[in-house]
Amino acid sequence: MFISKVLLYPLTKNKNTVFYYSLCRTSLLQRARYGQARAFHESSDSSNQATVTPESAHTSKQRVEPKDSFDEPSSSSRGGGGGGRGLSSGSSVVDAVISTVVGLSMVFVGGIAYVAWYKKKVLDKIEVAFAAGYDPALELAAHGKKRQAQVPEDFNWGAETPWTEHLRRDEQDLVDRIVHGKEVGRYFILLGPKGTGKTTMIYDAMQAVQAEGVAVCDAHPDLEVFRLRLGKALNYEFHEDSQTGLFQRRDPREGGPALDIERALNKLEKVALRYAKRTGRPLVLIFNNIQHFKNDDEGRNMLLQLQQHAESWAASGILTMVFSSDDFWPFFVMRKTASRMQVVSVYDLDFRGSLPALVRMRLNTEHKLENPETFKEALSIAGGRLSYLSRISNAGDMVAYAQHMLDVEKAWLLSQIGLIPDCDDDVMDEQKWSSCSWLLLREFVKMRQEDESRREERIASGELSPDNMEELPLPKIPYYRCRQIMTRPDFLEDLDRANIIAIDINHDVTPDSVLLLHAAKTVVEEEGFDDVLQSVRDRVDEIESLHRTRELTFKDLQEGDCVRLQVDKRNSLRDDSLRESS
Repeated sequence: MFISKVLLYPLTKNKNTVFYYSLCRTSLLQRARYGQARAFHESSDSSNQATVTPESAHTSKQRVEPKDSFDEPSSSSRGGGGGGRGLSSGSSVVDAVISTVVGLSMVFVGGIAYVAWYKKKVLDKIEVAFAAGYDPALELAAHGKKRQAQVPEDFNWGAETPWTEHLRRDEQDLVDRIVHGKEVGRYFILLGPKGTGKTTMIYDAMQAVQAEGVAVCDAHPDLEVFRLRLGKALNYEFHEDSQTGLFQRRDPREGGPALDIERALNKLEKVALRYAKRTGRPLVLIFNNIQHFKNDDEGRNMLLQLQQHAESWAASGILTMVFSSDDFWPFFVMRKTASRMQVVSVYDLDFRGSLPALVRMRLNTEHKLENPETFKEALSIAGGRLSYLSRISNAGDMVAYAQHMLDVEKAWLLSQIGLIPDCDDDVMDEQKWSSCSWLLLREFVKMRQEDESRREERIASGELSPDNMEELPLPKIPYYRCRQIMTRPDFLEDLDRANIIAIDINHDVTPDSVLLLHAAKTVVEEEGFDDVLQSVRDRVDEIESLHRTRELTFKDLQEGDCVRLQVDKRNSLRDDSLRESS
């Protein structure tokens, strides 16, 4: 009994094997009790045989020997013949050791089999996420879509461009080839302002193939939330449904979200390899709105982690990654290590594309079609941003709603970078950012006014017809020139994040939209704007000079006392004075 406990004592150190130890201990106790009871009965029988009488022989033959609850089963029930003991070795200690070894061996073999089965099941589940059919992101995007209305036969303007479910942009063909797995050897990043239709193009391309071989994941500032979203997109549970804890395997989630995401990408690599061998085309993984990652060490490290996998998978041709961003800073981060990255810039529609788009959107509503001048006037205010066109098309009075959007945009702009002439020193940094921002916006407005003046001159000279007049493009200023205008190089990123400006792949800076340009123009053209801007800048300089000023206080001075202070800025005299003092 003591030897059995010594053999099983190390197992009690493992919290997951306490249950097995309890079973083995119970078996040992039962066998020990059985051995004691049998020895007692054998000794009783031997003593009785020495004193048996003929009268009691008949009674002893009829007496039934009491059985203990721990008696072994009969030899017939164990499959043995005669009086043999079957599988018993004759020693309770040896039997206990054998049963313990057999039990632990079964647990060990069962654990190996379960882990192998679970790993295969994980890969199969990830492959199901890329199968054709139901996709969560695509289902949400397609929910509530309206059937395309038919264009009246007598309606012969604004319908020259080809049309599918949505407006088919020029970039749609490239996005279709990417999502369908025909662009191999590269990975892509879609750059453009918010509301230009980047996500819509992706979902349209996915719908054409029923999301076969495609998965979409939205970025999030919290990496734990991003980990859950990636697991949902890949149908991967991050071992949360695993029972390997029974075999004393370390919980994989102890390393944090970055390691969990790395494990998920490693599993995805195995799935992509066998998918590419079977189908001959790569998988496509789309990360939407990566500008939501924090622009700090944690967010930049996550971008680098995803980009490293994108580079290796693009080189092998097993998986194509697609990134989508409204801001420009992710491109700055990824450009440092990019060798196979291709940038796709998405802009607002021009006047020729926005007019038929607004007409088609209007046909999908219950409102009647207005005359062409109404559409053109609404477009002149809102521009070719698809999100704005969708809101205008649902309004009863499109021109009035476009003007309302302009008023709201102006109020929002002033709430972000409004000027405070006599500001307190506590808001000096905020007013410094606002004044520098208005320097850039004022330059955009001046360029727009010059373009309008040149257009009026062309109309007056007859070079341009008023009927064929198109909307002017947004003014562009090179990135380096914007740094010179603002006198600060660190404010451009904040303006881009606030959707006040937009930066393209050519490092040209423009206002975020035509609507914002009109809002800035109404503010700049107000009477006294230049004086207010200059007064704010003077106030900022005054506060900064006060912060750089040091006050000297002299104590123990009586009335009529004088203090003589001499400031000598000549280095030679100062050196001489230092020598004399030394």
